[in-house]
Amino acid sequence: MGRRESFDLSSACPAFPIVPDAIPVTLAPVTRLLLAQIRRRYVVEARPLDVEAEAALRCDPRPGAKAILTAIAQRRAENRSEGQRLRKLLQFETALWDTGVVHVAGVDEAGMSPLAGPVAAAAVIFAPRSRIPEVDDSKKLDAGTRERLAVEIKGRAVAWCVAFAEVEEIDRINIYWAGLLAMRRAIEGLSVAPQHILLDARRLKELKTPQQAIVKGDAKSLTIAAASILAKTARDALMCKLDAEYPGYGFSKHKGYPVREHRAALIRLGASAIHRRSFAPVREILGLPPLPLWEHARVASEAAQEFAEPRPAPKL
Repeated sequence: MGRRESFDLSSACPAFPIVPDAIPVTLAPVTRLLLAQIRRRYVVEARPLDVEAEAALRCDPRPGAKAILTAIAQRRAENRSEGQRLRKLLQFETALWDTGVVHVAGVDEAGMSPLAGPVAAAAVIFAPRSRIPEVDDSKKLDAGTRERLAVEIKGRAVAWCVAFAEVEEIDRINIYWAGLLAMRRAIEGLSVAPQHILLDARRLKELKTPQQAIVKGDAKSLTIAAASILAKTARDALMCKLDAEYPGYGFSKHKGYPVREHRAALIRLGASAIHRRSFAPVREILGLPPLPLWEHARVASEAAQEFAEPRPAPKL
């Protein structure tokens, strides 16, 4: 049998009753070292604090014991707040699950505004009542948190898929339609067909699956937020790889977004093969004239016709 740590609580607080058949827990005499062990277990490792241990800590007048109780109380308050946030974040999914719709897909894109690289999209389906703490709009999370959550999302999802629309497609049908194309590919790449789709302020009219467009959906729906994390992390990883193929632009740092460093590299090096030539800053660097309004109208018309004729897309 493995080793068990134990503390004797009954001697820590004389007024505390001895529970028959309970595992003895030694807390008194509480040494400075023992308080450090308690802090490690219940504060650092965030293990649940049992009733006996909490009562014994409340009987200890020292600041160290009080600090442990304060930290635990703060963690409990944060957990309650996170639980409330997740319930609100699942309001759209829960409403659908309650009607018997099991496979609800959240869809979102990443990389609409960069000057270089493809646009990415992801689709995610979770089992009913799934909850993943910390999931939020990818723009609100730091890179490390996004990477960690992406692993958990993939492990917990019933199905997920990431897809792209390439630079050539962006320049041919424009970024708006390319974003929709990537989203459609992500949905079609799911191993489980969705019964309902939640999107961030978009609609895919060529799909017959029931849909709901939610304004700022990545901040209001857990599945859309999860999709935004997968799309963002997948595109960031791709841009890091492309940085090695096209050195000097700093793609691994800014991921193609139009920051000052990127614009300076464009002026110094010119446009690479993965720069979007339909974007005004890139056209300016290349000495190309702005796209006329009639050209935008023509591209939009052609893209609408293309979307009206769905075709199989590669699964990623």
